[in-house]
Amino acid sequence: MPLFLSLLLILWFPSTNADWPPSLGYWPSSKLRPMSFYSGFRNLWGPNHQTVDQSSLTIWLDRTSEKKVDLSLFVLFIRVSLVPPLSFNLLSNNEVHPGFHDEVDMEFLGTTFGKPYTLQTNVYIRGSGDGKIIGREMKFHLWFDPTTDFHHYIILWSPKEVVFLVDDVPIRRYPRKSDATFPLRPMWVNGSIWDASSWATEDGKYKADYRYQPFVAKYTNFKAGGCSAYAPAWCCPVSASPFRAGGLTMQQYRAMRWVQRYHTVYDYCRDPKRSHALTPECWSESKYLTNSWIKNFFQLLCD
Repeated sequence: MPLFLSLLLILWFPSTNADWPPSLGYWPSSKLRPMSFYSGFRNLWGPNHQTVDQSSLTIWLDRTSEKKVDLSLFVLFIRVSLVPPLSFNLLSNNEVHPGFHDEVDMEFLGTTFGKPYTLQTNVYIRGSGDGKIIGREMKFHLWFDPTTDFHHYIILWSPKEVVFLVDDVPIRRYPRKSDATFPLRPMWVNGSIWDASSWATEDGKYKADYRYQPFVAKYTNFKAGGCSAYAPAWCCPVSASPFRAGGLTMQQYRAMRWVQRYHTVYDYCRDPKRSHALTPECWSESKYLTNSWIKNFFQLLCD
């Protein structure tokens, strides 16, 4: 069923130095119960390249995969070992609006030995990912090695904002500043592992090396929740913060600033080679964040 939702994808953290995020005070991952893979998801393509073992799913890419293994899923924890990109959390309506689709995604890009994995977040609106690409990429080197253990990876999409979180730590908030720059149409949740050698690893400099196949991704602790586009008004989805009106707490903003200070490696809003005439959400971002927090603070006091 297509969803327009306040959705999660999702961690816990101690300390406040450059090696670990500040304390959060709120953990969205605790608000939803896990489900089995087949109770909420299905394989879309490449069933011979996946195995399901009780609460976990393994998918892999090799020369026989024809470039992609695609799933309809929604996950919180993931263990990865790969060179090609892994698109592990993705909201899309491409099947309904081909060539004019919306998309919100988190994906690991390819890497080379000895270099960290890059986590890319992106938002496409009404075909901005089709033809002439207008991407809204932010890229991060995480504060841990994502191949050694499972972690929460979260997308929370509500009518007011899209929040990306890793282990409950908000790494990016994309607010709805206008209908023209925000995904509003129903979308499905998808995940895949695929070969994007033409662009993913240092802009296509390095290709997937199939001498090291198979490239494997493991998922567990599947969670999904929210309100469909046709849900009654009393439907109350999980929020990214205690603020029911959207936004983040001061502690969460502090954690997000920590991530963006120490771990951001690319921000499309700060790319001087790009024209921002088509990305007006980049204008006056810091002022918007401050005003949004103040408004939510006083609402919390009133509540």
